[in-house]
Amino acid sequence: MSKDLHIMVTGAAGFIGSCMVQYLNEQGYVNIYLVDDFGVEEKRNNWQNKQFVAIVERYNLLDWLHQHQPKLDAVIHLGARTDTTEFDYAIHEELNLEYSKDVWNYCCIHSIPLIYASSAATYGGGEHGYNDDHAIVNELKPLNPYGISKNEFDKWALQQNSQPPSWTGLKFFNVYGPNEAHKKRMASVIFHSFNQINNTGLVKLFKSHQPSFKDGEQLRDFVYVKDVVSVILWMMEEMVASTWPKVNNGLYNLGTGKARTFIDLVNATFAGMDIDPNIEFIDMPLDIRDKYQYFTEANMVKLQNAGYTKPFFSLEQGVNDYVRHYLSANKYY
Repeated sequence: MSKDLHIMVTGAAGFIGSCMVQYLNEQGYVNIYLVDDFGVEEKRNNWQNKQFVAIVERYNLLDWLHQHQPKLDAVIHLGARTDTTEFDYAIHEELNLEYSKDVWNYCCIHSIPLIYASSAATYGGGEHGYNDDHAIVNELKPLNPYGISKNEFDKWALQQNSQPPSWTGLKFFNVYGPNEAHKKRMASVIFHSFNQINNTGLVKLFKSHQPSFKDGEQLRDFVYVKDVVSVILWMMEEMVASTWPKVNNGLYNLGTGKARTFIDLVNATFAGMDIDPNIEFIDMPLDIRDKYQYFTEANMVKLQNAGYTKPFFSLEQGVNDYVRHYLSANKYY
């Protein structure tokens, strides 16, 4: 695969987006256009040392594209409002739905392969399981405005007659890893646990408010960001090389396929710090209590059948890498 490809990455100053740019750089790709809100100072360390062609402010993207008409071989659309505690749907509608439609339409007009970020939040309480089957998309009932906006775009994309030459929407499960400090409350439990351990020597986890789950044994499919960017690059290269059959356009889960408990997650964090576990359970905040997913687990058969066979980090491997090489070392990826 030629390393001369011109790639646009939206959300490039954010968590997954900045890791994507770093991984592209490591694989020899440097003709990258970064799109985001670059005035956010706390994101600066995520992107300023990467190799790229230009930065483009998110609000100005369409005007910039029309003015400069850059050659683009692929668009990786990771930019979104990801705050699940933001309950003003209008904000999610503007940034996650309408903005994504603009990106989609541009890729259609200019025949550019598109990969965009969907979310496991679309699955809601899991009433229909966690299968990336297009037949259930209209039946899903997300638990918060963020999940609703992501599902609305998935539904819209599947209904379009005009499509990019190849496209995928990736349903990210619980992604963790370096470059997430700016997310504050929405950063991963690992990030918060690491800081709690340093400050107090213990970790506070939410109690369960469902009798079928013990405290700390709520289950999530935690996926390391280095696996996420590996899948995206593989997918992009397959698309650009025209080896991606058109029938495979659509939605794909992106998790590990194995749910683990929050206790497992925190124990791995303590282990990465070489400290014995010390966990305290606290009540879940009321504003998220009735919108909380107690179980998620990606069905990964579709991605495997598409040809992705690289093994994923185990929870222990991923957390250990994140804690020892980034959090403890105070380094960015």
